[in-house]
Amino acid sequence: MPRALLARYAARIERPDLRLSQSEELTPNRLKIEILSGLTVALALVPEAVAFAFVAGVHPLVGLYAAFMVGLITAVIGGRPGMISGATGALAVVMVSLVAKHGVEYLFATVILMGLLQVFAGVMHWGKFIRLVPHPVMLGFVNGLAIVIFLAQLTQFKNPDNTDQWLSGLPLYSMLGLVGLTMLIIWGMPKLTRIIPAPLAGIGIVAGIVIAFGIEVPTVGDLASIKGGLPSFHNPFGTGEGIYPPAMLAPFTLETLWIILPYAIILAAIGLIESLLTLNLVGEMTGHRGGASQECIAQGTANVVTGFFGGMGGCAMIGQSMINVKSGGRTRIAGIAAALFLLLFIVVASSWIEMIPLAALVGVMFMVVIGTFAWNSLTILRRVPKTDAFVILLVTAVTVYEDLAVAVVVGVIVSALAYAWNAAARIHAVTREENGAKVYDVEGPLFFGSTDGFVELFDVKNDPDLVVIEFARSRVVDQSALQAIEAVAAKYEAVGKKVQLRHLSRDCHRLLTKAGHLMVDSDDDPDYEVAADYSVRTGILGSH
Repeated sequence: MPRALLARYAARIERPDLRLSQSEELTPNRLKIEILSGLTVALALVPEAVAFAFVAGVHPLVGLYAAFMVGLITAVIGGRPGMISGATGALAVVMVSLVAKHGVEYLFATVILMGLLQVFAGVMHWGKFIRLVPHPVMLGFVNGLAIVIFLAQLTQFKNPDNTDQWLSGLPLYSMLGLVGLTMLIIWGMPKLTRIIPAPLAGIGIVAGIVIAFGIEVPTVGDLASIKGGLPSFHNPFGTGEGIYPPAMLAPFTLETLWIILPYAIILAAIGLIESLLTLNLVGEMTGHRGGASQECIAQGTANVVTGFFGGMGGCAMIGQSMINVKSGGRTRIAGIAAALFLLLFIVVASSWIEMIPLAALVGVMFMVVIGTFAWNSLTILRRVPKTDAFVILLVTAVTVYEDLAVAVVVGVIVSALAYAWNAAARIHAVTREENGAKVYDVEGPLFFGSTDGFVELFDVKNDPDLVVIEFARSRVVDQSALQAIEAVAAKYEAVGKKVQLRHLSRDCHRLLTKAGHLMVDSDDDPDYEVAADYSVRTGILGSH
């Protein structure tokens, strides 16, 4: 029995696609594009990782190490070449309360458990449920995330020495001017040459101007020092002080499990939702689909490793993924290069990277915002159904004011309820006479939302002794539908009349047979070439 169980789970594991590229030929020119795109992404990752580490209440290196390790592992074994992963704000806002209450070592333990849950989700192929996310939810997600990225950049317009105070006067004008110059370079560079990615050109030119002319503007070094060594293995479980005193190690006990489990579940869900939505978005831009389960396993593996190397964990980053794709990155090489460049910055080039003006990186992210926001959604709001327009606006608002996971769940629930309501309203019947019997041609799905309307279709008092319910244009979906059929049959039985079912599809027949409603146990023709009539057995589900 255990061997058969293991064999069944082993059969669920698909062979991963680990090719460097799904379609691009690896020519010298392609390699140049991928490496330069990775360099651009790495430069943009530095302030993001530092900022998210601050949000989570941990040392900047905890965010930078996470960006390196999660980015590298997911680039190597992830489900979509071209995606970029790292430390994200969506996860950081959940981590902050855990760190504040229990310390950073408990965070490392949580990230390990989070990764194990994500690997389990990938093995179980739960990533396929991302298909249930409707297009209006995707539009709302993209728009909300674009707004979140924009709002996050506004913090760079605050005084580095006093984050409660906004820049003003000459520093503000300098910042705005350099941001505008970066955006102008990114917009205009592709019209002149595509030798190097436009975002990289924008960062390089603006940084050169600031350094050459000694312009006083905030730099990466004003956020925090990014200097560090190679990440080393660290077991967060045990007793005594951890690697960031006075934080204590997490005891390997059930008590620790109950502390970290709720956080791990939330982080795993948020990480997978954001990663799979980003996977779909990158897939639409690059023309590739699939890889959801492989991405879940890659994200989980990356987080397990990160937890054991002093990182805060992470997931896919839509902003950096957009930078990569629009810079020409289409293979795993770009993601690998981005991670290795980031490690190089930490170990040997921190003093140079800390000289880069934040204005250049803000300009890059502003262009990402412009490219990410689904501007066409503003024009289609009046053309799509009102429920879809409402879902787009709702998901956008919840993403901005709450978080991505809540927004997607809310959007899916509202969309599902709207669909159920519309489907319930569609059920109706056309009646006709046939050999002394009255036939009800039912149209529309019969499920929990339409059962009341289904029951009201029938005129029990005035109908003849034999009533046939025709299901050629309907489907029996759930237990509520079975209950409704039995309720109708019981009403006719109470007045001495008989009900028969006709043209059941194979799945409907199987459902009714399993419930015990059919008197005759024979297969109906799924092509409706034979009109088999089935009597209904009442009293199965206790209808009155």
